Amino acid sequence: MEPLWLVNGRQTGVDPSDRGLAYGDGLFETMAAANGSIRWLDYHLERLAAGCERLAIQAPDLREIREEIGAHCPRSGRAVVKLIVTRGSGARGYGPPPPGKPTRILAISAWPSYPPENYSAGIRVRVCDLRLAEAPRLAGLKHLCRLEQVLAELELPSSAQQGLLLDGSGRVIGGTRSNVFAVRDGRLLTPALGRCGIRGVMRRVVLETAAAAGLPAEERDLMLGELHSASELFMTNSLFGIWPVAQLDDRPFQPGNVARELMKRLGLGTGA
Repeated sequence: MEPLWLVNGRQTGVDPSDRGLAYGDGLFETMAAANGSIRWLDYHLERLAAGCERLAIQAPDLREIREEIGAHCPRSGRAVVKLIVTRGSGARGYGPPPPGKPTRILAISAWPSYPPENYSAGIRVRVCDLRLAEAPRLAGLKHLCRLEQVLAELELPSSAQQGLLLDGSGRVIGGTRSNVFAVRDGRLLTPALGRCGIRGVMRRVVLETAAAAGLPAEERDLMLGELHSASELFMTNSLFGIWPVAQLDDRPFQPGNVARELMKRLGLGTGA
C-alpha cells in the first residue's frame, strides 16, 4: 500500500518551526489496524490524552481523531497507523509560546512482515550497553524524544531481534521497542516504570488479561539476574503483540505456557 501522511487533516508538509521537529516536544501512538478498525484504540487515545495533560499540550479533539482514522484507514487487510501530536509551531527557544493550536500528524503505512518463528520459537534478545537516564516526569509517556532507543538499536547485531534496556542503577526497564515480562515462581512480573520507560498499551492489555485469568501479576523493580533465573520471558508491543524470548544474551529459554495462554486469550498468533 502507498503510505499516507496527513498534517492537521491535509496532505501537506510540517512547518519547519514545529516544536515536535525542533525539540521532540510532543507525543505519539503507534497502532495496529485490521480491516478498518484499530486494536485497543480507546487505550491509545487515553494514553495520548494523559500525556498531553502531563506535558501541558492542548489535547486534540479525540472525536476528530477517531473520524480521521475511520475515514482513511484501509477497509481490508492490516496497516500501521501512527498518530503524532506536537505542541505546534513557535518561535525559536525552549520556552513554549502562549497556548496555540497543536499539530496533529496521521501516518498510515504497510503492515510489517513478522517472521512466524518469532511467535512459535521465540526471539533473541541482547542486553544493550546504553543505560536509560532517569526522568520521572517523563516516565511512562510515549514522547517524541527517542534518541536513547536509536542509539541502543545501533548496538544490536543482526542476530538479535530486540535489545533489552536497563537504567543507570541496573534495573531492567524494557525492550528497545517493547515491554518485557518475566515468569518466576508462577507469578508474572514486569518492571515498574516510575523512573523511565514507556507504559505500553500491550503491557496494559497483558496485565488486565492476566488478572482476568487469575494469574498473579506484579509491577516492581527487576534486576537482570531475576530475568536470567526466570522460567520464561516474553516481549510485548501493540504491533507484534507477544514474542516469547528464546535467548537472552547467552541464556537460552523455551517459549512458555504463560505466553502461549495469553496469546490464545488475546487472539494473537503468527503476525499478531
